[in-house]
Amino acid sequence: MTKQKSHRVGVYIDVANITRNGGYGMRFDVLRDFACRDFGEPVRLNAYVAFDEQRAQVDSEYRDKTYNFYSTLRDFGYKVIEKVVMWYTDEAGNRFGKANADLDMAVDALLQSENLEKVMMATGDGDFIQVVRALQNKGCRVEDVAFQNISSNLKREVDLFMSGYLIPNLLPIKTEDAARPWGEEGSRVRGICYTYNHTKNFGFMRYLKRIGPGLWITDTRNAESPYGTAFIHESAFEPRTDKSQLPSRDMIFEFDLVKSDRGLQAANVTRV
Repeated sequence: MTKQKSHRVGVYIDVANITRNGGYGMRFDVLRDFACRDFGEPVRLNAYVAFDEQRAQVDSEYRDKTYNFYSTLRDFGYKVIEKVVMWYTDEAGNRFGKANADLDMAVDALLQSENLEKVMMATGDGDFIQVVRALQNKGCRVEDVAFQNISSNLKREVDLFMSGYLIPNLLPIKTEDAARPWGEEGSRVRGICYTYNHTKNFGFMRYLKRIGPGLWITDTRNAESPYGTAFIHESAFEPRTDKSQLPSRDMIFEFDLVKSDRGLQAANVTRV
């Protein structure tokens, strides 16, 4: 059996950007697993967070929850880089806070890339496009994960963009039967409608069954493909779904996997 060669991976997470753009509740251990899915060795794991010192002085619940969150990140192997929230007042007298970690994250990724072969970023901020190009010019493969409000230019610039909604268990799904593992019959998953017949009013959904190598093997007939497919009839969609846009890579759906005479079928389909 051929021994798989490992590669050095760095993960850089703009926690504030991810949290306010659909990723609240994201599992950082799962993101680490996804970043290292191709036998990667995690060399740098950086999480950039905003900390409001003024609030922490008067709000013990905020302080305790924040410190517990940081401790959890460290348990997963992340270095927590705190950016203190700075408060300002505009001309109208409105008070606002800023704790931008973009520069710190960009500089760290560029400097630390000397010892990396792959950089995984978690952000939807288009300000990182030049950073992506610089990393690629230094020989790094650059991947990105985000949920909502993602720069389309950033998605095109990276070597791989993956919606966080599609990564198994990265963002937990609330379901009555939580015992059913993602991807198994009876479980609820997220995926896309990759083909749709508008004449016959049916198509097929594709979803990532597991975190592992071979993301480029989208043909589920290949035993090495990490993807699964499920038949979908038009009646399974919510009435408000604009099916004229199908198939689409941009429309992400959540659905149940149920057994039918066609194999697995998507039921109770809602758009994310």
